[in-house]
Amino acid sequence: MKIAIVSDAWTPQVNGVVRTLQATTQELRSLGHTVDIVAPGEFRTVACPTYPEIRLAIAPRRAVAKRLDALRPDAIHIVTEGPLGWAARRYCLQRELPFTTSFHTKFPEYVQARCGIPARWTYAWLRRFHKPARTVMANTPALRLDLESRRFEQVQLWGRGVDVDLFRPGPRESLGTASPVFMYVGRVAIEKNLEAFLDLDLPGSKWVVGDGPQLDHLKARYPHVSFAGMQPRERLPAYYRAADVFVFPSRTDTFGLVLLEAMACGTPVAAYPVTGPIDVVGEGGALDTDLAIACHRALDVPRKQAEAHAGRFSWRAATKQFLNNLAPFQSATATTGR
Repeated sequence: MKIAIVSDAWTPQVNGVVRTLQATTQELRSLGHTVDIVAPGEFRTVACPTYPEIRLAIAPRRAVAKRLDALRPDAIHIVTEGPLGWAARRYCLQRELPFTTSFHTKFPEYVQARCGIPARWTYAWLRRFHKPARTVMANTPALRLDLESRRFEQVQLWGRGVDVDLFRPGPRESLGTASPVFMYVGRVAIEKNLEAFLDLDLPGSKWVVGDGPQLDHLKARYPHVSFAGMQPRERLPAYYRAADVFVFPSRTDTFGLVLLEAMACGTPVAAYPVTGPIDVVGEGGALDTDLAIACHRALDVPRKQAEAHAGRFSWRAATKQFLNNLAPFQSATATTGR
């Protein structure tokens, strides 16, 4: 099958959506499918406010239509609700072609945290975007239930996996700070709720690995915390392994691939019992409404137990879910003359 995936998030961005698409594309191709990514790099773009590394396509409707006409795919999946996503949605609706979408980010909560716009307003806008889709893919059962409670329709699961060839146990390097080491890896931004972690009174030392708009502010406010900045992907396993506990303070992530990466390296996770961690962490860590309690409990989780739990998540199984959720439009092509 020839699949077109339309996404406003793609390389050189570094985030869970991009990693998911990269892994899924690789698996799809290994299964014999043809995959084309329609991404911002093909269009005129402008920097996203407060996220300059994210480029948004400018008025891409006609260019997206031309691109999809040229691709002639058998199925179209729309990943994001940005300019490219809206353009692809319009393309499908005008031609009466079925399409699927996916819900990756609790964007309404992000907008409320940053701008004060009520989340219910943004959810109404997102419902409108996803309503015509044959299937809306959610990455965990908790997210699926949450979306259904907000009147999203046709929601099905599309899980996630972890690259166990890269993220696996190995020698544990010393970071030169006091033990135990509590670590966060990921984007340094307000929606990640990092201050909830950095404010905790914990033994040992704290580390933050990653970059983002809050980095300078947090460095100034927490001089006792070690900040490693952005690291190449191939260096991340060494950081994960060096930590005694991986701390995930976000309350708005819908999955959190870093949770699987940390556990696959043998590092237990401490997190809140919210969408994402509640379906991902399981026996690989500890969840508590008091993050400090979760951190202390995670210290007692055997590293082999965390690794074994992460091994239950497979990119091949997740990709087969994705395939089963697609809405090929062979029947539609016969009526539209494509």
